Amino acid sequence: MNEQIKLPSESDSVVITTLKYYISGIQLLWQGKTVFRESNSHHLIHIEESKSLTIPLHTPKNIHFDTIEFCVGIDSISNVSGAFGGDLDPTLGMYWTWQSGYINFKLEGIHPKCNSRKNEFQFHIGGYQMPYYPLQEIKLSIPNKKQIDIYLQLEKLMANLDFKTQKSIMIPGKEAMDFSKRFTQMFRTQQ
Repeated sequence: MNEQIKLPSESDSVVITTLKYYISGIQLLWQGKTVFRESNSHHLIHIEESKSLTIPLHTPKNIHFDTIEFCVGIDSISNVSGAFGGDLDPTLGMYWTWQSGYINFKLEGIHPKCNSRKNEFQFHIGGYQMPYYPLQEIKLSIPNKKQIDIYLQLEKLMANLDFKTQKSIMIPGKEAMDFSKRFTQMFRTQQ
């Protein structure tokens, strides 16, 4: 992919080489009440595969909704149920082991301030055991229409990262949990 991204607080360029994450538990709400819940809701978003960037929802006709709710990551029940097929297929590079479970969010790239080999960074955020459960719920207000456009603002995720000291997270734990809290700020709808 090698997409260039400028961070808002610095003039340093970041090269993103991998961006994959799971969206799960999709629900539509009207005035705070669930009016649609997708069954078997696990979608792997892979920025290099354009077909993964669209999620068709098979909703009832004439449904009214004003909010979409979803999670970034895979819930603990799916993690302990074992590896599946489709978007949950372990060969897609988003599964560690039965002990650690799925990788909810994978971001890799190059930042000039990383003091690592070739200035590379790797953030593989996952796990499902308490107290470090990094599944994050996202709620977004939306206009009532047939197509919901959701935008990922990666710069919000990366804006306050100190690449000199934090260049890698590769296991479940407190650091992964803290990183996952950033997910709630990086999605928006067109309003």
